[in-house]
Amino acid sequence: MDMDMDPQSEKCVMVIDEKLPLGIIANTAAIMGITLGKERPELVGRDVCDRSGKRHQGIIEFPVPILKGDSKLIKSIRERLYEPEFSGLSVVDFSDLAQGCKTYEEFIEKMSKASGPELNYLGIAICGAKKKVNKLTGNVPLLR
Repeated sequence: MDMDMDPQSEKCVMVIDEKLPLGIIANTAAIMGITLGKERPELVGRDVCDRSGKRHQGIIEFPVPILKGDSKLIKSIRERLYEPEFSGLSVVDFSDLAQGCKTYEEFIEKMSKASGPELNYLGIAICGAKKKVNKLTGNVPLLR
């Protein structure tokens, strides 16, 4: 995969269940964003300095729209992302199972015993070829 993100041909979006409480929506976006940054470190721009010379961490170099959905829509998008057509996309999902765990070890154990249909997704982040991302999320409105 090309290590430079081209905003003309690539896109990142998050789809989050709009029915969740605001704090859970924010937490879901934060967790998926951190994981996406680990998965695709090239998305983060270089550090910058302000006029006084103080350094500030680089941030993502382009917008990441937050789209609104419900658990059914997010689950259907997640299932489609397993299809070969979408294999080149980076995907981060966040489920109620993950959100309810107190430790990562608990998450590993519970996830190993869960099957896909049991998972209730709070959100999903998708990054990659713009045409593929739009095919999955092009009709999904912005979360406002």
